Amino acid sequence: MRTPIVLALCGLLSMASAQAAPATPAAQAAAPEPVVREVMTQPLPDYPGKEALILTVEYPPGGADPVHRHDAHGFVYVLQGRIVMGVAGGREVTLGPGEAFHEGPQDLHTVGRNASKTEPARFVVFLLKDIGTPAVLPPH
Repeated sequence: MRTPIVLALCGLLSMASAQAAPATPAAQAAAPEPVVREVMTQPLPDYPGKEALILTVEYPPGGADPVHRHDAHGFVYVLQGRIVMGVAGGREVTLGPGEAFHEGPQDLHTVGRNASKTEPARFVVFLLKDIGTPAVLPPH
């Protein structure tokens, strides 16, 4: 089950990146893609139709996510390195180990990147989402 979800997430991130990226020489030198791994998925019987999904994400040096969204509450907890996160209408925040970030179901995740060009960054994502809904969705 983990491999198809990881492949789907990577594919969706790649598609969203292609849709969101301007056709410029700078855009052609795309940032390294994150490595996403599913830790577990658990239906939540006390919340009918909902499940929790836990992922680990590693941004390589200079790595970044394309613009995307989650039809879910997402909680990010940084394990290593420093990351920059932001949603449409909000300010960008730089987070280090032990710090957290929340994205709501209506948020457009406009900024997600490694703050370093030389060191990796790792974080855990906890999603509370509808059963069967993809973890990552394109921006529209």
